[in-house]
This record gives sequence, C-alpha cells and structure tokens, in this order.
Amino acid sequence: MCGPDFFSDSYEVARHRFIETATAAQATLSTHAIDIGSDSSRLYIDVARLGAPAPHWVLLVTSGVHGVDGYFGSAVQLAWLHHHSNGAHRWRDGAIVFIHGVNPYGFAYCRRTNEDNVDLNRNFHDSWSESRTSAPEYETLDPLLNPSGPPSRFDPFRFKALWQIRRHGLTTLKSAVAGGQYLFPRGLFYGGRHVTQSTQTVMSHLANWVGSAERVLHVDLHSGLGRFGQHRLLLEEPVGSPAAQWYRDRLGSTTVEPAGTPAATTYRATGTLGAWAQRALPRVRYRFATAEFGTYSVVLVLGALRAENQAHFYAARDSSRQPRAKEELRECFCPRSTRWQEDVIAGGLELLSRAKDAIETDRRPQG
Repeated sequence: MCGPDFFSDSYEVARHRFIETATAAQATLSTHAIDIGSDSSRLYIDVARLGAPAPHWVLLVTSGVHGVDGYFGSAVQLAWLHHHSNGAHRWRDGAIVFIHGVNPYGFAYCRRTNEDNVDLNRNFHDSWSESRTSAPEYETLDPLLNPSGPPSRFDPFRFKALWQIRRHGLTTLKSAVAGGQYLFPRGLFYGGRHVTQSTQTVMSHLANWVGSAERVLHVDLHSGLGRFGQHRLLLEEPVGSPAAQWYRDRLGSTTVEPAGTPAATTYRATGTLGAWAQRALPRVRYRFATAEFGTYSVVLVLGALRAENQAHFYAARDSSRQPRAKEELRECFCPRSTRWQEDVIAGGLELLSRAKDAIETDRRPQG
C-alpha cells in the first residue's frame, strides 16, 4: 500500500479500517460512545493499545481533535499499524496507544467543531467556574468572521482578511482570532460554556490510557497550518528551555517550534489539550507535541472554515451550499493531491518512528 491508500472517504470507513487493522495487529481495543442526539444517535472514539500491559513508557497518538483533520490523522495511524505493528510484541517495557477520532462528530459531518459547535482544542479547562470571554480584536471582527447568512461565491472575505493582516500583523491576528473565544456560540473557535462529551472522555480516561508509565510522549496529529505537505512540531514549552531542546535533539531541530518562536506557525490559545494533559498527570514525565502538517494559506483555510460555518447554521439543508462548503473545508485539511498524501504519510511515519525511539530511550529528567 502507498500513501493515498490509507486515506478513507468517510468517518465510518476510517473507523472500520482502524478497528480491523488494529485487531489484526493484536491490539487491545476499547470504544467510547459520544451521543450526538440525532437519528444516528452515537459516534465513537476508538482506542487501540499495543505493547506491554504495564509499561514504563508510552507513545500516545491522538487524531481528529478538530474533526475534519481526522481524515489525515486516521490515515497516519492506519499506515503505522499496517507497517510497524508486527514488532509490537517485543516492547516489554513500553506501549503505543492510538486514540482515533477524538471529535467523531466533526469527523463524520466534515466540521472542525463538535456537535455543539465547540472547538475541542479550546475546551480543556481545569474548571468552568470562572467566566471566559475573547480577545477584543475577535469581538471587533465578529461581523467579518461570523456573518449571519449563507455563504456566497462572490464574498470579498479574502481581500478583507488580507487587509486585516496588513493592519494588525499575522501573528497578532492569528492569536486574537483563533486563540479561543467564549462569547459567540455560533462563531469560529468557540470554546464552549462547559466541558463537552469528547473532552470529558479524554479527561476521564487519560490516566488509564497511560497506565503505569513513568514517561509519556503525546503526539497530537493535526493538519491545515504550514507549508504544503511539510510538518512542524508545536510545543507548549518556551524557546530556550531545556525541555524544548529535548525535542530538538530527539525529533529534529528543523521541525520543532517551541512556544514563543518568532514568526511562528501556530498561535497562543486557551483550553488546549496539550497544556491540560501536562497539568493532569504531574507525576508523569509528560511531553506533548502538536504535529501540524501544512496544506494551504492561512487566509484560504480561514475562508473555508468561515464558509462551512455559515452553511451549517444558515444554508437550507437541501441546498448545494452545504456540500460545496464541506468539500472545500475537507480539501483545506486533507488535500486530494497524491503528492500531498504521499508526503504526509511518509512524514507521519518517520515522525512516529522517531517519537517511539525518543520516549523509549529517554532516561533524563525533564527540563
């Protein structure tokens, strides 16, 4: 099988292939239902575990936190299971755990958000007792980002977005717009008002997935930001820290991007999975990296997110606008390009191989 062979046409197909391939690899499987309150009623987060039952180290790999990027993340997980699981029985002191489709609703319905329009990577908070708002710039830009009407083919959004970037700077604007907002339930990058089902599932089971491990490397697979077909490893640790240097030494200095990197690929965000996971297990040497595989420009991706959100809330269910908007969104997070698919599968497999070796041989205290 080559790169494109691992990509599935739907959530249902991807889930079936993941379970089938994990079963053939003699992985231990578990399933967690998410009730979406519709006729189909339930979707699922699936977990496959290979290796020692009581490991000293764990490589944890999550996919589909942002729903539509599950097409890409599932393909990488499937490719790894297909190519590398034959030797899993030799890991007497470690394990690899794959979490498939963390946001199964977004995966199944081609959305970045969940069944409540919540961006899961803005929903991981220790407490919901305090009030949360949004950046002032987001509130100013709300009419541009979240128009209350269906998408139009002749929308000048891209020109307006480019003007805003020139006015505020891309780094500042990315953090203000995409960093997470809690005031506009129908808006982009909405973090919610309470913990979601998917978030609670991860929170409740993370300790069990990690088990007895003393050290964990968690790789969260995403797509949509960065250069076409190439990846960056986005860290919670700041520039210049000993912890950030560990990633550079083990996973490649040219791909690692610590927090605060000038002209960074990413942006500062609240309620992220990585920051929460590192707080949640303080006795574990818990390392976390967001593996972001690039597709198209920021403006093109944001435009696709905006159009799909408009279509979801304001387009007639029987109109052509919804499927067209979803197809454009899927292209922005999982391009049909054979070259892109070959490159990201090759890059994903190399990354997970390095990650497994890094955590398996890690004997140093965390910086």
